Amino acid sequence: MQNIRVMAKSFLSLTVSNKAHKCVNKYREIMKRILVPLPSKGADPSEVAIPWKLLTEQGVDVVFITPDGKKAQVDQCMLTGKALGIFKSMLAARADAVQACQLMENSDEFLHPLSYQAVNADSFDAIYLPGGHDKTVRPYLESAILQKLIVNFFQAKKLVAAVCHGVVLVARSIDNITGKSVIYNYQTTALLKKQELLAYNLTRLWLDDYYLTYPEITVEDEVTQALEKPQQFKQGPLPLFRDSVSSLSAGFTVCDRNFLSARWPGDIYNLASKMIDKLTM
Repeated sequence: MQNIRVMAKSFLSLTVSNKAHKCVNKYREIMKRILVPLPSKGADPSEVAIPWKLLTEQGVDVVFITPDGKKAQVDQCMLTGKALGIFKSMLAARADAVQACQLMENSDEFLHPLSYQAVNADSFDAIYLPGGHDKTVRPYLESAILQKLIVNFFQAKKLVAAVCHGVVLVARSIDNITGKSVIYNYQTTALLKKQELLAYNLTRLWLDDYYLTYPEITVEDEVTQALEKPQQFKQGPLPLFRDSVSSLSAGFTVCDRNFLSARWPGDIYNLASKMIDKLTM
């Protein structure tokens, strides 16, 4: 009798285990994966951490990549606001973004990113390009590896999302078939020229041109040059207030086919919600 009970328990355990494995495998099949490239230093904390938090809460697998596969460092000026003086409340990361960043920086995916060269578009459902204006983000914006990767996502008609300077990286991605930017015939937005110059003028006495990633050209001007017509660049409503979970309408996102774009951290909840909608629909 004892042997029969042991055999029955083993059979039941095996059955449950098989069902569990089937459930896990089924979950893996339906779980969406989004690729998030980061510069080694200087990514905007709000534009990285808020989408990470909202996406992971919805069961989306976020995979970070960096140039060398080492942990990235977000822009400490934006995170702490210490160098921003009286304009800290206007320009620095908000408390919710700081909290999200603290959680993210202790996550396994952030602590152990892959390298730019270790991934391909076939393994992911989407790619998200955050921004950052410190000049340490230039190698990220100029990466030929990332530009080729973005072209592959567009050619596969997979979701591509970008905000702020991240749109510059997308605009610089040249389709090898057309010889033009992947967003040549798309509508888009990005960091507005008036936003970029306002931040620069408010802080230039002590931060010099910190807010001008490329002093010779603004984000809006470069992105517009990549488009077929200047009218494809959308300004959106005046960016006075930042959005939130309870106030998504305060943010502005341009949706054109498989491409989502936004302007600044004040649009980030709106953008993240659109990403989630696209990935989970």
